[in-house]
Amino acid sequence: MLFHWSHIQILFRKTNSFIPPPPLPLLYFFRVTTNITENKRIWIDGGTHAREWISPATVTFIMNRLMSKWTTQPDYIKNITWYFMPMVNPDGYVYSRRKDRLWRKNRSYTKNPRCRGVDINRNFNVGWNTVGASRNPCHYTYQGPRPHSENETRAIAKFLKSIQPKLEALLTYHSYGQAFVYPYAYRPLKSKHYKTLERVGHQAADIIRNTTGQEYKVGVTYKTLPPSGGGTDDWAAGKLDTKYVYTVELRDRGRFGFVLPPRQIAATALEGYTLALEVAKDIVK
Repeated sequence: MLFHWSHIQILFRKTNSFIPPPPLPLLYFFRVTTNITENKRIWIDGGTHAREWISPATVTFIMNRLMSKWTTQPDYIKNITWYFMPMVNPDGYVYSRRKDRLWRKNRSYTKNPRCRGVDINRNFNVGWNTVGASRNPCHYTYQGPRPHSENETRAIAKFLKSIQPKLEALLTYHSYGQAFVYPYAYRPLKSKHYKTLERVGHQAADIIRNTTGQEYKVGVTYKTLPPSGGGTDDWAAGKLDTKYVYTVELRDRGRFGFVLPPRQIAATALEGYTLALEVAKDIVK
């Protein structure tokens, strides 16, 4: 088994001050594999939206579950090369911790000096500038001035293209709503793999119902959630032809929303883990 932390280096943001810029920020990812050449690959990310704190907690939970019991894991886990990026939006997350609990975007400077930030999940170049996003820099779904304008978006897209030949799955964790949804989000069209995605999603939802008692919806994003363009999921399906693409909306359904009580972290993360296992099983099968 090989595992290590690595990083994708991104350029520091433009500023309007004379303060020397900080060291180049990094987007860290973790890879675990037994055979990097032959294994099929799963990408799992979290923390795209800063206020969704349960998302990076779930991704780190999945990492821990895989690694702490690696020697006894079944073949369908060991025969996958796993990539994890728990925090897609580090500067936005820090801002949500220190200043604004419900901050969503990154902290890019925009053409409006009073409004910072781009919604990373509206900045990918599939369905950009179509639906569910704003051209207003002050809006929380601001799509950016152009597709892939953001360092995070460009860095992730470049890296995923580099592992694309064997990239079988992309799971991106968000909150809230309790749903496993699959492309497409920006238009009323289903992924060509929708039958597989529907089946695997329902398998995971059934297991969750029988373990934690929670209900997760399964369906195409456009019909299950408000339509939106420029998302990671549609980009992976449309540009990379990745088969197993899910956006996972974790707990809850609105009672606590983004401010999920700490007592629910472990059970929610287990629900996210369940889908990852079902996807891995289906890939290896």
